[in-house]
Amino acid sequence: MPKPDRSKTTRRRVTLCLHAPEAESVFVTGDAWGWKLKAVPLKRDAEGNWTATKYLPPGEYQYRFVVDGEWVDDPTCTDRVANEFGSENCLLRVM
Repeated sequence: MPKPDRSKTTRRRVTLCLHAPEAESVFVTGDAWGWKLKAVPLKRDAEGNWTATKYLPPGEYQYRFVVDGEWVDDPTCTDRVANEFGSENCLLRVM
């Protein structure tokens, strides 16, 4: 079986953002990163906006933010799916 092409040419640039001016740390995690609690750290700007840019292959991905150790929804995400914990995961569609 051939290995999947991991080059950036088959992946799309995705930037995830969260406004959390009081936060000390913000991470994003989801099925693209094995739901690891500190999978992708976001960087804070002077206005309290946190961002991270990653490259993902086209597809649908579930994700959530982890702010100071607490699970947080993306308030800008309108597409969500129920999860096994009685809350919802955000849905990211990469074209």
